Formats: sequence, C-alpha cells, structure tokens
Amino acid sequence: MTRPMVECVPNFSEGRDSARIEAIAERVRAVPSVFLLDRHSDADHNRSVLTFAGQAAAVAEAAFQAVEQAAALIDLTRHRGQHPRIGAADVVPFIPLDGATLADCAALARGLGERIWERLRIPAYLYGAAAAHPGRERLENVRRGQFEGLRVEAGLSPDRAPDIGGAFHPTAGAVAVGARKFLIACNVNLASADWNAARSIARTVRFSSGGLPEVKAMGVMLPSRNLAQVSMNLTDFEVTPVHVAVEAVRREAEKLGVGIAGTEIVGLIPRKAFEASEECLRREGFGPGIVLETRLAQAAGLG
Repeated sequence: MTRPMVECVPNFSEGRDSARIEAIAERVRAVPSVFLLDRHSDADHNRSVLTFAGQAAAVAEAAFQAVEQAAALIDLTRHRGQHPRIGAADVVPFIPLDGATLADCAALARGLGERIWERLRIPAYLYGAAAAHPGRERLENVRRGQFEGLRVEAGLSPDRAPDIGGAFHPTAGAVAVGARKFLIACNVNLASADWNAARSIARTVRFSSGGLPEVKAMGVMLPSRNLAQVSMNLTDFEVTPVHVAVEAVRREAEKLGVGIAGTEIVGLIPRKAFEASEECLRREGFGPGIVLETRLAQAAGLG
C-alpha cells in the first residue's frame, strides 16, 4: 500500500537575510524522503515560504526541524514587515496529496503543535481543518492583533489563549499549525504607490466584504519597489480561479485610473489550477514550472 503523501507550506518571518533562510531550508533538505520543491522570499513582507512534500511522517519531521531552526535564528521583537505574523515560524499548514485526507493532515498538525510546545516551549494555535475551537478555522481570526497584541491578550483572555501550551516564547512568539486544501497566494502589484487604492481594491474583491467567494485580500505597501500591492489568498481555486481574481483586481484598478505592474504567484499551484488559468498565467510570465505535480515529479526523478 502506498504511504500517504502530504505537502507542507510553512511561512517564516524572515525575508531579507538569505543566510537565515538557507539555514532553515537546509534543515528540510536533510530529512530523508522529503522533497524541497520551492522557496520564495519577499523583503517588503519580510517573509519566506517553503514548499516541501513527501511521506506524511517525514514531512512532519521536516516541519519541526524548520520551526526549530527558525526559532533559533529569528527574533520577532526585532521583526518589521508588511505581512501579519505571530511567530518566527508563523504558520505551518499541511495539505493532503496522494492517499492522504484532511483528517490525516489535522492529526499531523496537532502532533506537531504538541511537539513544538514540548521541545521548544513555543505555544501553538490550531486552525483550518485542525481547529479545536469555533472561529479558529480562519487564520485571520487566530492572528488578529499579531505578535505584539496577541501575546498580551493570550495571557488575559481564555478565548485568545493558545490551543497547545502557555505563554508566548519571548522571541519566537507562537505558531499556527493547521490542515487545509490547496491555497494559492497571488499578489497583484499596482503601477502606483497609492496604498489607499490597494486597500480599496482589496475590500472590493475579498469575500468578507461582499466580493469574490473564497478570496481573502489586503492592500500593502512595497517600500523597496515604491509600489502598492493587492495581496490575495485564493482558498478554493475551483470556486474562484486565479484568472478571475486577477481580472477583478485589474478592473477595479482601471476604475481608479491605476495600472498593473505585474502579478506574483507565491509558491506552487496544482496542475488543475494552472490549466484553468493558463492563458492568464502565461500572459503574466508563468509557465508549467510553478505546477506542484511537475516540480514533485522532477524532484523525485520521474520527470
């Protein structure tokens, strides 16, 4: 019987120091039966995303190794960036691949959270399909207040306390571990430094404000590029594909008299998502190299 395969896409609160990012990635590479498929860093967000996959137990081990290294290298009290965060290793999601289910990934998340607390004294919040409390399915609810606010609230209110563990680690904060379906992180950079325009567009396109279903969005500034960005998470690409979200941002930008400087895909996307939006993605400069299945086959020596 084939062993279940899962993907892990942890986000770390470091996007500027390449040596630190490489040290975290190296811990993943060192775990047998795990394939490091992609790494993406953004200096303005001050955040890096690793994508790796393999047998479930091995992937959970690689995730722990990466969190341990991140905690040793990243001091969140000194961290500044455009992206919300609660920890040095901010979020660690498991995604089911061949032979795995969301329930399998939720069990991996809970086990990892317990191990992180026991070994590193970093408390864990459980989100997505691993959520233990109502409302914590949504990551933005967990992360509200960020490191600075949540570490105070967690000590005052049981409703904000971690699911596993106690007080926040003094420099590594907390970690959100969870299980979810494929999520596509898609950023559209405006040809403008108008942050208010980006925020307005984000409000229009995100589902919580009455916009596109399964789309989360926020407007951020990219100081290094002097551009504003509409940063989106597509939580179900079969409901709202990439091309629909990108074109919605483009239309709203045109209404405001703002051009588009380019589109970014963070990490990898499933083949089905690429095929559904291939014309748009190729127009934006993306080819099959961003397809998860292609990258995994190449890493395993099958492609």
